Amino acid sequence: MRTIILASQSKARQELLRQIGLKFKVAESNVKEISKLSGTCADLVVKNALSKAQDVAGRLKGGVVVGADTVVWAGNKIIGKPKNMKDAIETLKLLSKKPQWVYTGIAVVDIDNAKAFVDYEKTKIYMYHLTDRQIRNYFKRVSPLDKSGSFDIQGLGSVFIDRIEGCFYNVVGLPLAKLARLLNKAGVDVF
Repeated sequence: MRTIILASQSKARQELLRQIGLKFKVAESNVKEISKLSGTCADLVVKNALSKAQDVAGRLKGGVVVGADTVVWAGNKIIGKPKNMKDAIETLKLLSKKPQWVYTGIAVVDIDNAKAFVDYEKTKIYMYHLTDRQIRNYFKRVSPLDKSGSFDIQGLGSVFIDRIEGCFYNVVGLPLAKLARLLNKAGVDVF
């Protein structure tokens, strides 16, 4: 079995890999994510995911590195993780007013064969309108500071969601079906 390395400290991504039965190690990337859009959202998240995976791969002798990057596109702007609580409140207010898109870029770097495979997923989210009181109470129970879009769809934030169109796991931070296909190209079979 080849060594799989997740280039992310994200607890949600780690849990998703465990959920599909993958054994992996975690190595944090030192790459500063690009947050300014110079092309499409898909281009941005794929570039960030590949940079993270290549950074970690450059420190290792072998294995398969998985990198990912997730952003939310709403109100004609990219929304990543909030800078502070004020930003988190404004973000959730914006997101609850109209549908948004969640983009996740995935990169799989096969160190042993010097190959990289990339893809992305996008999912449309429709939220219920949130009041200031609901947002404040949510933040008393869940820290938004480590979450793109300031909420967790897999936890308490799930009650905000009217419906989604697309991959649920993409919104959590790692579209599993696309990841499985990329891992397969690198010679790692999930089954």
